Amino acid sequence: MAGSLGVGVIGCGNISAAYMGLAPLFKGIEMRACADAVPQMAEARAAEFGLRAMPVDDLLKAGDIDIIVNLTIPAAHYAVSRRIVEAGKHVYSEKPFVLSLKEGQALAAAAARQGVRIGSAPDTFLGGSHQLARRLVDAGAIGRVTGGTCHVMSHGMEHWHPNPDFFFKPGAGPVLDVGPYYVTNLIQLIGPVKRVVAISATPSPTRTIGNGPRSGETIAVETPTTVHAVLEFANGAVVTMGASWDVWAHGHAPMELYGEEGSLFLPDPNFFGGELAATARDKPAKKLPKWAHPFAVPNQRHDEGMLANYRTAGLADMALAILEGRAHRCSMELALHAVDVMNSILKAGETGRAVTLKTACERPAALGVAEAEALLRKPKKA
Repeated sequence: MAGSLGVGVIGCGNISAAYMGLAPLFKGIEMRACADAVPQMAEARAAEFGLRAMPVDDLLKAGDIDIIVNLTIPAAHYAVSRRIVEAGKHVYSEKPFVLSLKEGQALAAAAARQGVRIGSAPDTFLGGSHQLARRLVDAGAIGRVTGGTCHVMSHGMEHWHPNPDFFFKPGAGPVLDVGPYYVTNLIQLIGPVKRVVAISATPSPTRTIGNGPRSGETIAVETPTTVHAVLEFANGAVVTMGASWDVWAHGHAPMELYGEEGSLFLPDPNFFGGELAATARDKPAKKLPKWAHPFAVPNQRHDEGMLANYRTAGLADMALAILEGRAHRCSMELALHAVDVMNSILKAGETGRAVTLKTACERPAALGVAEAEALLRKPKKA
């Protein structure tokens, strides 16, 4: 299709279905092929979504593939993305796109040499609710942001995931696995982080799988599963972050921002939609009216009901940005700073010392209604 880039996928696990199923919603991309270390997995996804199943080496050489989406496990992200870049392809990675600042800098240098782009999930911050929050912050609705809180807490993944091992290894845990949604949204709302402090713990050395053929099997925990951190932003805002897989229930809001003129209460940044509420100084919080943003429109049925899910928006924005010669929103610079923040939190928790960030980034451009509609083949109205 004219005006589109060919897309291939490496890694055909659970998340690949979301990318392959939602890609047809968007301009700029055409999903064409997939590969996996287990050929049967690639063949199954190819049959499900009308793609070509290929060996990884062949996909890297394919002439009709411009961007490759890296959906492998986090520990393999750097090595696989490096192969994609060295093959002269653009790469869009699941989060976290690398596990260390050193890996990210090496990948950035390789991409610069090859003249290709790197993009990375999460793209949920492009959702209608979070872009409404961005619009309010930019308009000064709560004044200068001075502080906030965010909490991502549950009792882990072993209860529902049939193969949860990697969640509890270095490179995952609540900070690197779920934290990217929260850290990235904070960066797009407030700006870069300057310094962090943290305390971390691993209350249980093992977990028991509770679902699937391995149910009852015990696995080792090799990374902190409870981390409480404080993030100091370049603009002076101070935000408390709680990340834990040792909590059965809690009453904390997913994210709150405090400004000189009021407060803003945000929904879970792991999702595109949800309700916002705000206060004006000491007035009671009021729910904000829905904004007619395309990425706030519920489009998928889940156990919780109809939800807005537009994963792949970041990939489409990257493809169109390449075609249009502009910056893409889910950029390498944003992803690298988020990785720096998360690794600094883990280092602070390990050492008990404050850690000053080595990177910074510009906030990605806001995605308003018109910009979001321009990404969709058939714009949806609220």
